[in-house]
Amino acid sequence: MNWVPVIWSMWGVTILLMAAVRVYASRLGKDEEDQVFLSDSSSHAQMEQAAIAMKVGKIEPIKKTALLLAGMMTMILVAYYVVDMVKQFR
Repeated sequence: MNWVPVIWSMWGVTILLMAAVRVYASRLGKDEEDQVFLSDSSSHAQMEQAAIAMKVGKIEPIKKTALLLAGMMTMILVAYYVVDMVKQFR
């Protein structure tokens, strides 16, 4: 069985997964603002920003895992072709 289509398919799936997670995380964080709330009069805005930060924080490990998987699949793909190239030159 030829493993090249399987490897490329798995690589494509991991890249799509990584892209989907990154897009989702950016959509979650689009309303996040970097500001300091000094008074209690803006507690509603402070609570909204805390909720957004919490959601973004929850997705961060998934984002890192997807990036790691995509990197590993890329390394496997490159290693396959390097081994194939070495075999052809023997």
